[in-house]
Formats: sequence, structure tokens, C-alpha cells
Amino acid sequence: MNISPTYDLAVVGAGIVGLAHAYDAVTRGLTVVVLDRDERAVGASIRNFGHICTTAQTGRALELALVARERWLQLGRKAGFDVRECGTLVLARADDERAVLEELAASRGADHVRFLDRDEASDLPIGGRDVVAAAHLPLDLRVDPRTAPAAIARWLADEGVDFRWRSSVASIEASGTSGSATVRTSRGRVTARRVVVATGHDIDRLYPDLADARAVTRCRLQMLEVAPPGGVRIQPAVLTGLSMLRYGAMASTAAADAVRQRFATDQPELLDVEMNLMLTQRPDGAIVLGDTHHYATTPLPFNEEQDAQLLLREGARLFGTDLTVLRRWSGVYASSPQTDFLIEAPEPAVRLVAVTSGIGMTTALGLAPTVLSDLF
Repeated sequence: MNISPTYDLAVVGAGIVGLAHAYDAVTRGLTVVVLDRDERAVGASIRNFGHICTTAQTGRALELALVARERWLQLGRKAGFDVRECGTLVLARADDERAVLEELAASRGADHVRFLDRDEASDLPIGGRDVVAAAHLPLDLRVDPRTAPAAIARWLADEGVDFRWRSSVASIEASGTSGSATVRTSRGRVTARRVVVATGHDIDRLYPDLADARAVTRCRLQMLEVAPPGGVRIQPAVLTGLSMLRYGAMASTAAADAVRQRFATDQPELLDVEMNLMLTQRPDGAIVLGDTHHYATTPLPFNEEQDAQLLLREGARLFGTDLTVLRRWSGVYASSPQTDFLIEAPEPAVRLVAVTSGIGMTTALGLAPTVLSDLF
């Protein structure tokens, strides 16, 4: 006797990549179960800046980010969380950084990049006299990563998605000729027509050989939350010259080589820890300041105080005063030198999906529709 699968789609992992697939499945009218080993999302999706960094992407990442942007706005309205359309400020504190912003503005146009000369930039609430120019990227968004994933999960649950928290997945097995799969969890079996595994940096727990083949490692980030000096309010996210070396739209400019060479000569310690000096401000005023990057398959659990001191030193330069630390933590995401978007099919009914470049918040909501269109 043919017994229909309980669900159309099982999603393993309740971070933003998993939630993005659950959301797209709901829009298709599919029945969905989400499985997560914890009682709420506690990984990469809540440890980040909450920065939807659209304009600084290139190629496929930019295409996905533009789709994701509209979906963030939709989800904010539906799920009742704040999505701020305040954009991003990119500060240039040297002439070579100014040249990067001029190239970016010329290539993207005024709708995507508003270039600010020295006089306009002098009115900004951050950077002080060091700022020689800036750019405002109006399409970028901001959310509070501590609350947005939970709000999305609550809304999805109200829409009929079955969340099974504290359910560790042991294996996923194809179900013969039926084209479905059985997910074996610590709380029993789940059967679904299709399965998406979205466990981020922990993909090697279920698929170690695939992770090895794609050279997937974990990127550990040093993150700080600091008190806002003088109660300053900064609506946009803020990027700096070090950010220009990490985001494709700026790193690919001709002027970026000079920026890298200057840092290599003047401040090589910042390149050694792969610092991306940037910040966002939480709704309560606290400032998220980061970050440094270290890569390993199994990172040690210890944060180097040197990283924090470098962040505080460079943050103090931005604000013109010493900073008071409120919290410290390690961010984490999956990283691969081979691809920004890892999509594998270990079984016909299964897709393993990971954003392996630190831009999951920016692109996941755009990536999910492409995965499900292929999977179904």
C-alpha cells in the first residue's frame, strides 16, 4: 500500500538558510517540518551584524541579494520585525580608499551608490577629520539578528510549519523508488518527499566526505558589543577601508590594490587577522563592532585577546575616543575557497545547502527559491 510522506519538505537547521527554504516552501503551498538540535537558533544567524549587504556583492551573489532584499521587506511586514531601509555608509580615510568609492559609484550609478565628498562626509556622526569621502549604499538593509530569526520562526509556525526543536538528526536515508527520504532524529523518524540540509558550518556532521571534497572549514570571528560613545546614533551600517578588501564590488576595483598594499606596509597586523572593520547599531543603542577571521575545520574555543585589542584600537580611531566593551563572542560561519554557495545532491531527494562566504543573511532568501525549484 502506498503511504504518502508526512511532509512535502523537511528542513534540517533553523538558521536563516533553513528558514529561507521553509519560507519559500510555504509560499508554494507545501507542507514543511523544520528540525533543529537546539531549542532556538544560536549559530551564525544570531551572531552577526544583521547587515543585509546588497550593493557590495557581485555576480550571482548580487542577483540573489537583490531578490533576498525584497523578501526581507516582505517578511518584516508579515512576521512583525523591524527591517530598516537605512543603507550602509562606506568611509574612505585615505585617497586610495576614496578612489575605490569613486570607481564603485561610477560602475553602479546613483540609484545604488551616492558618493559623498569631503564636505558632505564631514557631517557624518563617525570618522571625524580622518574621513576624506564616503559613499551611501541605499539598498542595504538592517535587522536585529537576535530577534529576526525567532520572529520568522514564529510566523512560519503560525502558517503551519511544524518546528521540532531539540531534535538532533543522525542520518538521512533515501526511501527506495518512492523518491522520498527518511530523516532519523533523536526524537524519531520523519518522512518527507524532499529534504534540505541547512546546517551551515556543521555540514560535516552529516556529510563529512562532501565537506572535505569542497574544502569546507569553519570561520571563527571575534565580535564585540560596545557602548555608544556619547550616546551617538548611527542608523546605517558602517564599512571602512578594510571592508573594501572583502566585498566583491569594491575588492574588484583597480584602486583596491593600492589599499591592500598600504595596509600591508603600514598595518600588516590588521591583514594578518583578516580584519573587516565595520559596525552596526542595535535598537537599544549598543554597537556591534567587528570582526577578525580565523579558519580551521575544528577551531580552538579560545579567542585571542590581541584580536579584541586590535578591534578596540581601530574602533577608537573611528569614534575618536576609547570604547567600553559590553559583550564579547565568537561568530562562526562555513567557509570554502571553492564556492560561495554550496549546493550538493547526496541523494535525488536531498539537497545540502550552505552559504560558504559569510553572506548568508544577505543572500539566503534569494538562494532558497532556486534550490526548491530544482528540488521539486
